[in-house]
Amino acid sequence: MRNQLKLGCGAFDAVPLASGTLNAEDQAFYQDRMDKWLELFSFGTLPFYWGRFEPERGKPHTSELLKAAKWLIDRGVTVKGHPLCWHTVTAPWLMELSNEDILKAQLDRITRDVSDFKGVIDMWDVINEVVIMPVFDKYDNGITRICKMLGRVKLVKQVFQAAREANPKATLLINDFIVSDQYQILIDGCLNAGVSIDVIGIQSHQHQGYWGLEKLNAVLDRYSVFGLPIHFTENTLLSGELVPKHITDLNDWQVTEWPTTPEGEEHQARELEEMVQVLRAHPLVEAFTIWDHTDGKWLRAPSGVLRKDNSEKPAHHMLKRYAGLE
Repeated sequence: MRNQLKLGCGAFDAVPLASGTLNAEDQAFYQDRMDKWLELFSFGTLPFYWGRFEPERGKPHTSELLKAAKWLIDRGVTVKGHPLCWHTVTAPWLMELSNEDILKAQLDRITRDVSDFKGVIDMWDVINEVVIMPVFDKYDNGITRICKMLGRVKLVKQVFQAAREANPKATLLINDFIVSDQYQILIDGCLNAGVSIDVIGIQSHQHQGYWGLEKLNAVLDRYSVFGLPIHFTENTLLSGELVPKHITDLNDWQVTEWPTTPEGEEHQARELEEMVQVLRAHPLVEAFTIWDHTDGKWLRAPSGVLRKDNSEKPAHHMLKRYAGLE
């Protein structure tokens, strides 16, 4: 049995809580939510989506994210920033620039943000979902443009180099939801090109059903060949209706309500427990991050370990037992 698996979770709710701008009722609600977060997790991911972090060029929300990061650190949490380069939720004002200027803005953004948060956030998802980045066709965006111009490996190399130069001691991840041989081939190409990848990030958004042991072990075998640490960076297991199998992009499943169910909550807890046990036993897996702490976040899915009202689901109690608290 390996050492204790680092359990993490999306810590987005620390941002409004640490801001000091909430009314008394909301402050109490978010405090209760994050108190329950802190019972379970010592590793948190904060959002650096460029289009939200810097919606107006030259006016990043640095102070807001610094407050949240320091709030977490003061409570013993290791913080990761997500992501520095991604074609989705990227800065809309990039579209006003030439490809060469988009690339410069992207590299400057990495240098600025990694430098500004050095010593506070020393772990980053440097580039996100690069496998589909040059062929992404939902809408035009600056990052897809420069990925087409440079190619995947050259872009990965440049963004990693910028992050490494800004903070040589940082832990830098590549991250993707595609876990087939396409991602494996990309990582192999990057390593052969001299990209200094510290950790391989694996997303496991299981909105269409639990992967199961066969797929989970196949993914572990595929990415263990590199001998690098592995983080399961974004994990969702649902406690309600699953997304139909014919949906190829989870973002296309748009619903107004997506309730949790008692039966689904029992399934979620069992599946999460099995997955944690497998990952805990693997010698290369260092961390496992639950993406949504509460229901109703990404895509409104019932994917949290808390319900919307902060009440605890069976998955929360399972993780408390894992942590030795029950």
